[in-house]
Amino acid sequence: MSKYYQVTVNGTVYEVEVEEIAAGASSPAVEAPKAPAAPKAAPKKAAPAAGKGTPVTAPMQGTILKVGVENGQAVKKGDLVCLLEAMKMENEIFAPCDGTVTSVSIAAGQAVATGATLITIG
Repeated sequence: MSKYYQVTVNGTVYEVEVEEIAAGASSPAVEAPKAPAAPKAAPKKAAPAAGKGTPVTAPMQGTILKVGVENGQAVKKGDLVCLLEAMKMENEIFAPCDGTVTSVSIAAGQAVATGATLITIG
């Protein structure tokens, strides 16, 4: 036997149907929610920088959006070397000194941890 009721939620009126079940009768089976799919594996971290010189490290964890330099490229202090996305914000990473890029340890789309070496300037 079903009963109908009007329920008001946050000012909106809903009509609901409620079924009455006899004592001892089982209610219809409800399927348990399925577990969410397992997250994709994180990309492998780049090998440690082999170049000698000044390392440019990630100030925070995030994802590399753009690499602005190549191995062997000359850079000046203040040149943009890469773009790091962290917490939905784009962070520009600049060269801390003049020199030549001796190694690039990152690629676009790669996740990096705080303090990870991004590039090395010799």
